[in-house]
Amino acid sequence: MTQREELQQLKPFEARAIIEDLRKGSVPIDYVPFFTVGRQNWLKFIEEDLDNYIAEGGSKVRFINGDYGDGKTHFMSIVRHLSLQKDFAVSFVVLTREVPVHKFEVVYQSIVRQLCGRFEGVGIRKLVDDWAESLKADLVAQDGPVFDERLASLGESLRGLSGMDLNFANALVGLADNQFRPLEEGETEGDRLQGREVLYQWFDGTRVSKRELKPFQIFEALDKTNSKRFLGSLIVFLRHLEYKGMVLLMDELETVIAQSTSIRNASYENVRLLIDNAEQAAHLHIFMSIIPDVILSEKGFKSYDALWSRVRSIGEGKRLNYRSVLIDLHRTPLETRELVELGLSLCHIHELAYRWEAKDQVDEALMKKMCATQKRMGLLSEVRLFIKQVIRVLDMAEQGVAPDEDADLTEQLVTSQQEMEQEKVEQLQPKWDA
Repeated sequence: MTQREELQQLKPFEARAIIEDLRKGSVPIDYVPFFTVGRQNWLKFIEEDLDNYIAEGGSKVRFINGDYGDGKTHFMSIVRHLSLQKDFAVSFVVLTREVPVHKFEVVYQSIVRQLCGRFEGVGIRKLVDDWAESLKADLVAQDGPVFDERLASLGESLRGLSGMDLNFANALVGLADNQFRPLEEGETEGDRLQGREVLYQWFDGTRVSKRELKPFQIFEALDKTNSKRFLGSLIVFLRHLEYKGMVLLMDELETVIAQSTSIRNASYENVRLLIDNAEQAAHLHIFMSIIPDVILSEKGFKSYDALWSRVRSIGEGKRLNYRSVLIDLHRTPLETRELVELGLSLCHIHELAYRWEAKDQVDEALMKKMCATQKRMGLLSEVRLFIKQVIRVLDMAEQGVAPDEDADLTEQLVTSQQEMEQEKVEQLQPKWDA
């Protein structure tokens, strides 16, 4: 099925939701294939890494560099989609006030809650439920001794996995026991549900008391000292389930620059530790998005020697190296023909969303004129600006006001740019000092 045919399968509400997300400047993650144009060189080498290195036991960290509007989040969404297709588990974490990188235990909570894979739904609860369901035939309706024997064998197998944390293994065994052991005398289904919720909360990284965990032989709750170890156990478990590995996408790392020195240093220390741990791990690929200032600014990586000594070479080469640590979207902007292709996809979606025909008013010629206007103002590389511009023009055309003069396009572009500048200011406001 061609992309045009796939677009036609969209329901009007789905198309409307895509347009509304794009209008607000966010990427509709579930519909990434509709907007995948350009960046083929970067994606080719990422795909090769996933197939022939990460899946075989390798591990690495890469930074996605681009200014606001260059399409970093969209690119990460493409990597997410590609990784899921290749049978990797994926977690896409946006670093915010609620998920600050200087508190890695909080980041871990977001990682497990945003986890996706071949199971239905999102989050580690869905993952472990899917795994438990696969055990049902082997455990349900067994008499006591047989059940105990099989559960003990399961526990021995999980604890024997190289790199598996004892607490993580015991939590998995506890979940299987909770779901499938016949109720004992005086025990109710409500008691089981309560115990199961304790296990779910532990997997989620929620604070659980030692008293509640003791019956499951879990001796540690999540904290900053063990969060990276638990992440390693999650990857071991995913490999046990025959996933090829894990891809972790961490968006908006650049907002660290606006924080106080102490918060910034703690954040950079965690980035350094992530790099170190990734080098010692297996089947793990981490991507972090940054803006050029993170490399160039005095408040960027260079302000923290322990991190700068690890990454000082990124971005130094005058020639692009598609295998380097830095995926430099800023230096590889989309070309006019790729932007036009993207714009035409937006036209089809806008037509479906608002049940109208744009072809007589917004066509390829107008898209090229819009690109020329953006290029004349030195803004052609800003993909988000182009998208905003296209949607604004489509909105007006659908209302019977199609811009056909350069002055109109320039005015629309300036308005879109002002909106983006305001979004950028809000994006970089200090958020994590509390």
